[in-house]
Amino acid sequence: MASTPVSPRVTPPWHPDSLAARRPFLDRRARLTRDARAFFAAGGYTEVETPYAVRAPGEEVHLRPFATLREFPDGRTEPLWLHTSPEFAMKRLLVGGAGPIFQFARVWRNGEASATHAPEFTMLEWYRPDTGMDDLIAETTALLQAVLPPVVTCRGVSTDLSQVERLTLQEAFHRHAGVADLLGIGEDAPALAVAAGTRLRDGETWEDLFFRLLLERVEPHLGRDHPTYLTHWPAAQAALARRDPADPRVAERFELFVCGIELANAFVELTDAAEQRARFQADRARRQALGGQDWPLDEDFLAALAHGMPPAAGIALGFDRLAMIAAGADRIGQVLWLPPEDLMV
Repeated sequence: MASTPVSPRVTPPWHPDSLAARRPFLDRRARLTRDARAFFAAGGYTEVETPYAVRAPGEEVHLRPFATLREFPDGRTEPLWLHTSPEFAMKRLLVGGAGPIFQFARVWRNGEASATHAPEFTMLEWYRPDTGMDDLIAETTALLQAVLPPVVTCRGVSTDLSQVERLTLQEAFHRHAGVADLLGIGEDAPALAVAAGTRLRDGETWEDLFFRLLLERVEPHLGRDHPTYLTHWPAAQAALARRDPADPRVAERFELFVCGIELANAFVELTDAAEQRARFQADRARRQALGGQDWPLDEDFLAALAHGMPPAAGIALGFDRLAMIAAGADRIGQVLWLPPEDLMV
């Protein structure tokens, strides 16, 4: 008779021994929070709070939100979702004239758990009107240098913050994946496979192959000696970013990597309501084709864009990962006050 595997016993995160082991990481996180708030205050930002339970959590094809239900005093109910980002809410505030704003937001993404992923985590997100990609990269670099030591080490990788690397997706795929002209290939999966010297797997789409090459060949080289800003993504991979006026094949999006860890995702924001609606509808169709969850289109957000959002750039930075880098932690559970038990090991 086969025996049932026994899960290793995990000390509860509230146990004095467990908390004491994490306390140096948590104290470093607390200092990091204070320093980040001081950085934004000095830069003229206002700290805001926006709702966590929303009617529409976003249109990301591959993110899975948590569902909840609001009960009204008269007995009515309304399905709501725990947001996966405060982005839509913060952009509404830009429309209202809030000016430069930032937020430490709790966000939820179902089905995520690893050494660098938690299903509930903290996003540091900020937006500045009349800002472009170059200025946002400079400001993000200044934040890193203000809240971290000159050299940081996390998960066995040391990164010198004194200078940064900037790579476009086109350059990165050429250098690390052997694809000489990613943009010229377009969304042609067989041609991309040939250019990369790989076999197209059964049922693999261009997007599937793009991310396989990105994860397996490109990202392992990023954010190691110095922080890497990976810029100018194919327009199909930047649903909320403005197309580059100089090359409409790409959008003004960047991701930031430090200590080999993906740390942030940023856009020069799309402010055209008609184009945003079309992108939302395309993403909704893709998500539904994959059997994903559904919710109403966020008409209020589209109405805000139509009313007039100022030109702006914004960035979402994984604050727990920044805390890992600051503290030299190996796992995200070490920088959480009460992590789920599966993130304790």
